[in-house]
Amino acid sequence: MLTPNVVPDFTALRVAIVGDLIADHYLYARPTRLSREAPVIVMRYVGEEIGAGGASNVARNVWTFGAQTMLLGAIGRDANGRELVRLLEAEQVDVTGVASVPEWPTPTKTRILGAEPGRTMHQVLRIDRDPDAPLPLDVQKKLAEDVRSLAGRVDALLVSDYGYGVVSEELARAAREVRQAGGIVVLDPRKEFKLFRGATAMTPNLAELAAVTGRGLEDMVDQSVVTTAARELLEECEPEWLLVTMGNRGMALYSRDMPKGVTIRPAGSESVIDVSGAGDTAAAAFTLGLAAGLEGPRAMRLANAAAGVVVMEHGTAVCAISKLRSSLPEAPQPALSPAVVGG
Repeated sequence: MLTPNVVPDFTALRVAIVGDLIADHYLYARPTRLSREAPVIVMRYVGEEIGAGGASNVARNVWTFGAQTMLLGAIGRDANGRELVRLLEAEQVDVTGVASVPEWPTPTKTRILGAEPGRTMHQVLRIDRDPDAPLPLDVQKKLAEDVRSLAGRVDALLVSDYGYGVVSEELARAAREVRQAGGIVVLDPRKEFKLFRGATAMTPNLAELAAVTGRGLEDMVDQSVVTTAARELLEECEPEWLLVTMGNRGMALYSRDMPKGVTIRPAGSESVIDVSGAGDTAAAAFTLGLAAGLEGPRAMRLANAAAGVVVMEHGTAVCAISKLRSSLPEAPQPALSPAVVGG
């Protein structure tokens, strides 16, 4: 049996990620003066780069942990899509399941970062370029067929839903076949919870849990409300594990055997630099932990430690396996007491 601070060897695991691929476009600039045209700051262009976001960031995290990684999804036939695939291929992520779709743009998030010379760049504006049309039905069907073909061939399937159209009812049916063949199926959801009824795990954040259970995000300040909402989702969708990521409040884990839940404090320093992609990292680590045979609380501890690493770096960073190993002994243990005491 592994001791609590030992990270499993993930290298033999075969993991597929299916979901919405997003190009993270970073544009860097330095403030120079006030404009004479309007009460705004003129910024001088420094540089720009494309990073992997959405499901592609999940795949990068899985690959960094050492698992055999396959990515399925869609990009547009544009410069951002091509650069996204190039980045993933450079890291040896299998992208043969990524469809190139004509007349459909790669979802892109442009983050403009600025600071004076000698200071750390910070985000000042984000511009999203979303497709105006849904993902073509023939592409959705092909992705579902590709997922169905993985039944019995992968140890885990992680569905990363960012709401851009990859996740469909047909894909959910294909995921159930992967589950029936013995694979772990984890949903990192946006809103399509019910399609994945009976999944191994779901990993919503507080906003997603609030939305799916008909609550406001402000209601989730009360941990007892979080637990009540989690119980409702457990009853409705029947995942084995429900991991709720709560930002600077840490994480809470629920199951039928743990209806009151267990919580864990956030790992790492309180001086968070960038939360972008932390949910992707948490979902990747939690999925790998379950696929490696860990029980939910142990897998949550891995996820918490990994997320604590990436929030200390700029952009949608990944957690190297060496950093996960070094950070885990210092990471908080899951609380022994329930998240909420009483019924």
